[in-house]
Amino acid sequence: MTDLVRARPDGDDSAALIKFHAPEIVFGDGALAEIGFAARRLGARRPLIVTDRGIVEAGWVTIAQRHLSDVGLHSIIFDEITPNPREHEVESARELYEAEGCDVVIGIGGGSAMDAAKGVAILAGQTGSILDYRGVDHVRHQIPPLLMVPTTSGTGADVSQFCIVTDTTRHVKVTIMGRALVPEISITDPRLLVTMPEWLNAATGLDALTHGIEAFVSRAHNPLADVHALHAVGLVDQHLLRTMTAPTDSTARSGMAQASLNAGLAFTNAILGATHAMSHQVGGLLDAPHGVINGVLLPHVIRYNAESAPERFIDIARHLGIGEVGAPGEEVAEALVERIRMLADEVGVPRTLRELGLDESHIEALSRNSLDDACLTTNPRSSDAADIERIFRAAL
Repeated sequence: MTDLVRARPDGDDSAALIKFHAPEIVFGDGALAEIGFAARRLGARRPLIVTDRGIVEAGWVTIAQRHLSDVGLHSIIFDEITPNPREHEVESARELYEAEGCDVVIGIGGGSAMDAAKGVAILAGQTGSILDYRGVDHVRHQIPPLLMVPTTSGTGADVSQFCIVTDTTRHVKVTIMGRALVPEISITDPRLLVTMPEWLNAATGLDALTHGIEAFVSRAHNPLADVHALHAVGLVDQHLLRTMTAPTDSTARSGMAQASLNAGLAFTNAILGATHAMSHQVGGLLDAPHGVINGVLLPHVIRYNAESAPERFIDIARHLGIGEVGAPGEEVAEALVERIRMLADEVGVPRTLRELGLDESHIEALSRNSLDDACLTTNPRSSDAADIERIFRAAL
């Protein structure tokens, strides 16, 4: 666990000190026009844009480049990032960064592009492979400034201290975590969300929901993060379905953009839990969408955690108008599970991991690898390999 929350020396946990990490945030329709001024504030002269070809085809990179050019900046583009970014993609982008003499890294896209951008920054300030930095606070030297522009509504990578990269040799996702990875500036323009395909809108929306819930029940939760976590959960519940049925509804898009932002601020300061620890392993093995895997796993992880610690789930359920006053915690948690599963059904997420391509032969290795994920350390219930296997089998 990081030092995000330190108890006072006298051991009085009620008086714990809280560190809340956040970038400068620019939010609202038309915010992309601020990218040039933001980059200039970071000292950019030759920024590297890390993105994917879908975002380039959508036209957002061209618009961003124009705004950068308007303030005298010549940007370089690396657009070869794929979903669940690979270590070799990060290395290739770092080589371009150095060859072109770049000085600031801009991530434009979903979580994959933004995670890759963070990976480039890590390698620009350190030596070795990106996989050498797995774990917590191993990035010890200064890295270039980071500016993020999300085009999806769920990953929270634009404000978080996480970087997730796929190790293609071991077929696992590696979690890199540290305060150095919190971007300097995040620009959220809800207009950019309209070019997401429907499946990605559903997946990232469920990712934001998972971020909010796991951050709120995390062992590292704190009052500052709690506010963002609960607000994110409520916004997803209110707006996700509307963005599926009315993609151009600006109110719904703005609501989901804010949900992603709030959830990101929550989990970067309270960390996550078993859903993410397990989802990272499934994603590394199957190269499946992260938010979809979360949608399958989250109900089962809530049931598991609620067996020993249902109280925090009561607060979440009440925020959604679920559960009667005085009802047993386990009963309220189950009602929350049913509500989440209903939402997942409505946005078209599979009910089982088997539908994604998993089978019994994968469970032992996935469970073992989950124990090494930093997210598991803040899960509200302690877990060993047998516990994780039990959750995987329930979700299979």
